[in-house]
Amino acid sequence: MTIDFYFFPISPPCRTVMMLAKALGIHFNYIKVCPMKGEHMKPEFLKLNPQHTIPTINDNGLIFCESRAIIGYLVNRYAKNDALYPKDPQKKGIIDQRLYFDVGTLYDLFYKCYLLVAFGAQTEAAEEDVQALKRAFETLNIFLQDNDYVAGTDLTIADFSIITSVSSIVECGFDIGAYENVNDWYERCGKILEKYGFEDINLNGARLIAELYKSHCEE
Repeated sequence: MTIDFYFFPISPPCRTVMMLAKALGIHFNYIKVCPMKGEHMKPEFLKLNPQHTIPTINDNGLIFCESRAIIGYLVNRYAKNDALYPKDPQKKGIIDQRLYFDVGTLYDLFYKCYLLVAFGAQTEAAEEDVQALKRAFETLNIFLQDNDYVAGTDLTIADFSIITSVSSIVECGFDIGAYENVNDWYERCGKILEKYGFEDINLNGARLIAELYKSHCEE
């Protein structure tokens, strides 16, 4: 059965889910929800998801929101094996930690430094948030020391999630060249994810956000 997928194309969390679904061969019934038009606050969507967040999925009556919970569920439910999200407690724990690092640090700082400006909520990022973003990339650089991927030697759902945050930050103008491990991972991971829509799904969305951000910076 096709899964209903409520999404907004430029949203990094939505892009994460779309790339993973393509990797797993899952077919979505795409239902666009535009926050800028207030569509996420319509009664029918609030009834489905009282948090009024995207992405949201409806898998035969099972409702899920929060992208990182969704991608874990999709692997557990539909993947042919657990390679992208191992059941081994130690490996799974590291992946979960990286996912929490993404949502609580990287994506949060992307929101504060770039997304609020892109949508006109503020004119520029606070200096403390800019410095925090640099420290976050220092941490990510350490995670990638001696590792090809963010949670170890193998590609996992943590890479799918973190790369959408990082690519959005990069397209908005942040230079990752000073973080050698991050830079190498970004190039490596981007090539591997190309067949799952890294360019068409992910970078196109990131560039649209970057255009909004840069247009507000020029005002």
